[in-house]
Amino acid sequence: MSTESLLIELRTEELPPKALNNLGESFAASIIEQLQKDHFIADKAEYKVFASPRRLGVLVKNVVGIQADQQVVKKGPSVANGMKDGEPTKALLGFARGAGADVADLKIINDGKQDVYAYEYTQSGQSLESVIADVLAQAVKKLPIPKVMRWGSSTHTFVRPVHGLVVMLGNTVLNTEVLGLSSQNWTLGHRFLATEPVVFAVADEYESKMAAEGKVIANFAARRALIDEHLAQAAGKLNATVAADEALRDEVTALVELPVVLEAGFEEHFLNVPQECLILTMQQNQKYFPLLDGNGKLMNRFLLVSNLKAKDPIHIIQGNERVLRARLSDAEFFYQTDLKKPLESRLPRLEHVVYHNKLGSQSERIARLIAIARSVAGKIGADIAQAERATLLAKADLVTEMVGEFPELQGTMGKYYAVHDGEDAVVAQALEQHYQPRFAGDALPETAVATSVALADKLEAIVGIWGIGLIPTGDKDPYALRRAALGVVRMLMQYPVSLPALVQDAFDSFPAGTLAANTVAEVTDFMYARLAVLLQADYAQDVVAAVLAHRPADLHDITARLEAVSEFKALPEAAALAAANKRVHNLLKKADAELGAVNPVLLQEEAEKALFAATEGLQAAIHTATDAQNFQAALSQLATLRAPVDAFFDGVMVMADDAALKQNRLNLLNQLNQQLNAVADIALLND
Repeated sequence: MSTESLLIELRTEELPPKALNNLGESFAASIIEQLQKDHFIADKAEYKVFASPRRLGVLVKNVVGIQADQQVVKKGPSVANGMKDGEPTKALLGFARGAGADVADLKIINDGKQDVYAYEYTQSGQSLESVIADVLAQAVKKLPIPKVMRWGSSTHTFVRPVHGLVVMLGNTVLNTEVLGLSSQNWTLGHRFLATEPVVFAVADEYESKMAAEGKVIANFAARRALIDEHLAQAAGKLNATVAADEALRDEVTALVELPVVLEAGFEEHFLNVPQECLILTMQQNQKYFPLLDGNGKLMNRFLLVSNLKAKDPIHIIQGNERVLRARLSDAEFFYQTDLKKPLESRLPRLEHVVYHNKLGSQSERIARLIAIARSVAGKIGADIAQAERATLLAKADLVTEMVGEFPELQGTMGKYYAVHDGEDAVVAQALEQHYQPRFAGDALPETAVATSVALADKLEAIVGIWGIGLIPTGDKDPYALRRAALGVVRMLMQYPVSLPALVQDAFDSFPAGTLAANTVAEVTDFMYARLAVLLQADYAQDVVAAVLAHRPADLHDITARLEAVSEFKALPEAAALAAANKRVHNLLKKADAELGAVNPVLLQEEAEKALFAATEGLQAAIHTATDAQNFQAALSQLATLRAPVDAFFDGVMVMADDAALKQNRLNLLNQLNQQLNAVADIALLND
């Protein structure tokens, strides 16, 4: 069976840059999926995705023009429902008629559950040309487009107006239509650099002809790689590094069809403005690439990616410099204006900034944060006065000119203004770091003072927002409470402090009656659930469940417990002890009276005497090990209990008729239970 390459291109107006790569991948994936489902791809799918500002496309290898004949099996009613008294039922007759067959043509097959009537026939293969319109329509329909547009007098909708369609199999244009456009073998190239249409003789020449004649690097990944390469070369000539994340590189890749990297600069006096401000305005507003020297300091040179290849790019460079100069002048003005007032003088303005209509102003929130931070600082050994001062000033930069223009700089600007005001360095650092960690993997605050403010900020937000009923549901979490909770538990893993106690402190900072009465319990549960999610990224689910079963209040030794339980689980005795512990749990649930100390006088069987001796002998060692946080040593001691535990359950009737004997044996199991669960609930470990 001969195969050829299938080329599809939708030529559009400028597509949204932040969504372009996803649109291209989704478009191609949908087409490949449908072609494979319809048996138009021989062997495996090999394909290349094309996505540039003005086009989405795909080139698929190993495509056949006509499907192979298909053996089709249509299943009908069951044998029991198909015949009655030797005559076909209405259900069977209707099935045969719908299949275009006689009852005599039907076969009986087993569908895995029962015998059914079926009609088997050979379906002649369809041509790709006859189905490609539906394949394209489905691919367009499945695109992740939040908003669609109409254009001209057309009733069709798409993310942007569509002006051209190429559909070719090998050297043949497939006669089809989508979005009101008929297929053709030509497209337009670069908006400014290609004056003539680009015509394709065969599908396989699309990418090379688009580059040579159309002046378009159609493949997103190839364009991104070219940009990265040229940025690195230009930065290397200046002994600099490029300050740009992956998102900016992707966005710029989506803005150009023929990337050309140019170097430009700005006046040195702008460097007196905090570099975070300059970097943000360059990246966010202009999509430029700032440059850092060997010390990580911003240089007054930058790189830009142009969509034009000019013999002399001086006018492009000067035009971009002029635009950036205006932006940097604004940042400089905001900064100099802000420096005229100390941070503390801005606090009264926070009385008029609403935090939430049910929770009051930012000023009222600061009062709560100070109360929580003071408590946290006392618990984790931070300087309480510094923690209070940092908390007082933590939100003052929200009413500065710079943060008003660039909300992303909150905290960062607070640090700069605090340093300018002569605040303690630890306090200034806390103003910036109290927002950390902002996301998964972000750095934690570096000092106990910053951690105190950060914990207060996140705990107050979680407890307050939860307490007024704005609870995360499904994938909706508009106040990012899940992210905040992960930040809290990550910080608490660094300090010996009680999680439930801090949640209670946060709740107590609100006026009585503001929050729902069950808020503390629910938020605490929520915190442990988020902790489990965090830990399961590195440890087995059953190990995490075992360690968290008893809701350890202090999280700073949680990693040591997880490591110890993981090691214990690998011991040959672990499975038997876990099973025994499950049995102990079930028996203790049947206790009629309060469990207490074991009375050695009532021990009758040798097996129960041996188990009592074993548990008594281990008690001190286990306590010593857990007090020293040597959890591996504590768990390794448990391995010695396997033999006496097995013997006990083999030879002793726990639920004896004698009430005193039964109670004493339950007391013994309770003593064993306390030792088995000294580090974690090992009953939850899987085999």
